[in-house]
Amino acid sequence: MVTQHSQTTLPPGPRGLPVVGDAMAFSKYPLRFLRRLERRYGRMATIHLGHHPFVLLFRPEQVRYVLMEHPRNFTSSEVNANLRGLLGNGLLNMDGEEHRQHRRIVQPAFHKRRVESYARIMVDYTREQLDRWQPGSTTDIARDMRRLTLRIVTQALFDVDLNTEGPEVSQAFSDIIDTPSSPLEVLGRWVPFLRSDRDRRMAARDRLDAFVYNLIAQRRAEGRERGDVLSMLLYTSDEAEEMSDQQVRDHIMTLMAAGHETTTHTLSWTFYLLSRYPIVYKKLLAELHSVLAGRDPLVEDLPNLPYLDGVVNESWRMYPPAWLQGRRAAEAFDLDGYHLPAGIFVLYSQWVLHYLPDIWGDPFVFRPERWDAQNGQKVPQGAYIPFGGGPRICIGMPFAQLEARLLLATILQRYAPRLVPGHRVVLSPQVTLRPKYGMKVLLEPVR
Repeated sequence: MVTQHSQTTLPPGPRGLPVVGDAMAFSKYPLRFLRRLERRYGRMATIHLGHHPFVLLFRPEQVRYVLMEHPRNFTSSEVNANLRGLLGNGLLNMDGEEHRQHRRIVQPAFHKRRVESYARIMVDYTREQLDRWQPGSTTDIARDMRRLTLRIVTQALFDVDLNTEGPEVSQAFSDIIDTPSSPLEVLGRWVPFLRSDRDRRMAARDRLDAFVYNLIAQRRAEGRERGDVLSMLLYTSDEAEEMSDQQVRDHIMTLMAAGHETTTHTLSWTFYLLSRYPIVYKKLLAELHSVLAGRDPLVEDLPNLPYLDGVVNESWRMYPPAWLQGRRAAEAFDLDGYHLPAGIFVLYSQWVLHYLPDIWGDPFVFRPERWDAQNGQKVPQGAYIPFGGGPRICIGMPFAQLEARLLLATILQRYAPRLVPGHRVVLSPQVTLRPKYGMKVLLEPVR
């Protein structure tokens, strides 16, 4: 795959418009645009956003090269530049030694035993949500899951119960993420004319800042460790320099945003898929009844729920939380017969990788059986990356994996959320892949 060249070469790609390049085509229908490029150009393609070239990688081995085999040659802070104004300089926007040092500080909160200790919070808060629902009523389950998962992550990681402030904090995050903007906003730095009005998001950020800085001030005044992530940030080891309030704030904002956004949409899309595939739903419900018989799920139950595991993995395949990510090359490199220059931006899309027919066979079918440990298909490394890969793989992955399974097992034993007839389900590829009009469901009680 790797060859040696001395002269820069770029893969072929569409002939864009003068000045703007492919920005208009990309911003109008980004998901369709990416898949069409893969079908037309195959392994790689070059697009131009303004005058800046971006190389799209469509094959798992190319993603593996970037994320897992040569991660130190590829940085991410430049691609995530637009998020810096909202989330600050947290783990998502750090590179190099700074990223490694700060990740080491936070990592203990996501070790297996620590994550499993959050299970009781996850189940208890979910039961409280179930008690608020009325059998036979309709609700926007995407909104409800956003509030629930935000409350869970804030309690688990920062020892704060959002029972009173939850709706306001959740709405502020929604204002940040939902405010209409170009799907190319992750690349907005290079496409100035696509920058949207940021006033609403900045106001929401200010509300979140007030909440977070107040929390930091309270904990500094308290002066004791509680064993949570906030304590890890405030009371770093002697080897690390003490963090400023700004640095602590940036980490809190990043973990809160990523920690509830991923699971929110995982649950929303999973309910949607189960509503569309009643045979899968019945098989999952039979497994839950067989193992749990109506009681709350425990961490110890999860190994006995393999079909639940397959349902979650398949939901992440079909509706990956992150649909487009990228890196910037620090040094020139050779890939697939092309010599790509230092500074080039490479993009890879889960929306494309997770649907490659030569790997998945029937990619448009929701088939949890493909994840069966004994008889499931073999997936090449780099083909399935809902949480990224390599040393920068999402630090909260174990948290999201546990939370999605426990919440589904708790909810589905009591309610069968059915999509409301006529409700429009439209993909909205913002920073994450969201249902544009929410997810309106009918709450049918399980009998």
